[in-house]
Amino acid sequence: MRLLRRIAVLVTAFAALATLPAAAQAAKPTVVLVHGAFADASGWYGVQTILEDKGYKVVSPPNPLRGVSADSAYIKSVLSQISGPIVLVGHSYGGMVITNAATGNANVKALVYIAAYAPDAGDTVLTLSALGKQGQIGPATLDIKNFPNPDGSIGQEGTIKLNVFHEIFAADLSKKLARNMSLAQRPASLVALGEPSGPPAWKTIPSYYMIAGADKAIGADAEKAMAKRISPKKTVTVKGASHVVFISQPKTTADFILQAAK
Repeated sequence: MRLLRRIAVLVTAFAALATLPAAAQAAKPTVVLVHGAFADASGWYGVQTILEDKGYKVVSPPNPLRGVSADSAYIKSVLSQISGPIVLVGHSYGGMVITNAATGNANVKALVYIAAYAPDAGDTVLTLSALGKQGQIGPATLDIKNFPNPDGSIGQEGTIKLNVFHEIFAADLSKKLARNMSLAQRPASLVALGEPSGPPAWKTIPSYYMIAGADKAIGADAEKAMAKRISPKKTVTVKGASHVVFISQPKTTADFILQAAK
């Protein structure tokens, strides 16, 4: 009788072990990748491929680039339609968006900032940029144009000047790729630069911060100041990386995201 009981226990144990891979697969979070200004979701292709090859579901929604509150509301709606745990990643201005979009969503288990703005309540892109002296995006390096708002008023939006895009935004990419990126820029409303951020999700959700060591857009010094202020679980500096470190070094970026996902 004892032998039969032991056999029954072993059978139950082996059955439980057999289900572990499926359970582990089901427990993997969805990784949501939010791009920043002057860009679109195609920049995440390299990172997406690595994450999907590791068995993670990836969502790379378009960031409207119309303003902090409008963009955060849109990404918040995307998150609300994802079941299960989420790792929310933001690049550049995307950091402003994820900081606000994640509030109130218990499914968001980690925030990952990739060369990104990490605001506290009341911060703007402009005030955060002033934390350092290396960032070069500003009135002198932007082309400003008018656009019509839905209410009939006239707004303003900006793109990086073509002759400085490679140096400021993507210095560690080839000239040809940087040129193509510069021609395909998505303009950001100037509202996004001056609209204050709300209560930050990083105060209640674990965060991770990747500093691009040679960033001339936000500036590596400003990124270091923001990372220090939010006290992330982990900070890493990628030496020599431009603002688009996630494009020039997709494996390094994906591996960092995976640390948050695990």
